[in-house]
Amino acid sequence: MAIRQSAYRGCLLGLAVGDAMGYTVDNRSLEEIREDYGPNGLLGYDLVNGYADVTSHTQLAAFTCNGLLFGLTRGQMVGKMAPFIKYIGLAGREWVASQRPWGRPQRTYCWLLRKSELCRRHCLDTRMLDTLSRPTLGTLETPVNSFSSPGSITMAIGVGLFYHRDRMNRREMDRLGAEAVALTHGNPLAFLPGAVLAHMISFLLRFPDAPMKTAVARSVEAMKEQFGSQYPQAGEVAALVYRAVTYADARNLKPMDVMEHLGCHTGAGALAGAVYACLISDGDFDRAMIVAANHSGRSAAVGAITGAILGLRLGEEALPEFYIECLEPADVLRELADDLYTGCPMEQGSKLFDLDWDYKYLHGGQ
Repeated sequence: MAIRQSAYRGCLLGLAVGDAMGYTVDNRSLEEIREDYGPNGLLGYDLVNGYADVTSHTQLAAFTCNGLLFGLTRGQMVGKMAPFIKYIGLAGREWVASQRPWGRPQRTYCWLLRKSELCRRHCLDTRMLDTLSRPTLGTLETPVNSFSSPGSITMAIGVGLFYHRDRMNRREMDRLGAEAVALTHGNPLAFLPGAVLAHMISFLLRFPDAPMKTAVARSVEAMKEQFGSQYPQAGEVAALVYRAVTYADARNLKPMDVMEHLGCHTGAGALAGAVYACLISDGDFDRAMIVAANHSGRSAAVGAITGAILGLRLGEEALPEFYIECLEPADVLRELADDLYTGCPMEQGSKLFDLDWDYKYLHGGQ
């Protein structure tokens, strides 16, 4: 089945929508949310100066995509490149530069660093700033901390969107999804969901009509097969995600109660909450956003994952316009999505030259 350009756009735009909506109530108790917004909770954006603010979840996903495309372009144009995880780490460091009003390097590699709408200082896990500033970043084998929060889980979405069989095989992609999260979060409850999410995004991109439960099961089982013998937490992640699927089948349960049971504080909990929100919504983007936001966990992370999955499945044209018109980085995310869709149009020795691509992915927008 042909991959749709609209799916790439829908994924990044949906991610930003869920991030912006969940940000308003992120990590607040359900009681506090109901007190401020009524018994049904938050039902849409809580705008600031007419705009819906995106946070580090959108920014990190976008910078990950930028870094991967930079690495791909170097490989095709220069004929040599480092492992893809190195470019994700480089992009993460440049994102850190965007979050500080001082010390921005003169030579940069990510053109997104020059887009102010994706560089607002809205980091939801400030420990990542310190981690990404260290000389050595985390790996699966040598974690730099034991953080289990979902602060960098959306980086795995960028990996899933970037996947192509000519660039890596599926096991390498799943590992890269985990490695991307492990740069900043060393707990398996944070980085193993990265492998699941990257697999799910790539699978749904190629099989958009596949049942959501099939995508979930294939992604979870792939993670267990690859990492289960090394990390006992793989079983815990799988059990939590499958519990979300079971809850979605019990239509007599109240979504707010289910989200409270799932927790949604760790990377695994955020993934499980997003899976539940997608399944219970039956393709209704509005309903999924409401479920994803209204709970006592990390609402921005759950919203971002939910929005990315449903946006990919539904396509850009199915996203309600009132969500997009208030989203400041919408045009930049569309441009980035189109670049992911086309891939680097140039190769070493080819006469084809793309000035815009050269400007963005060889010269960092300089």
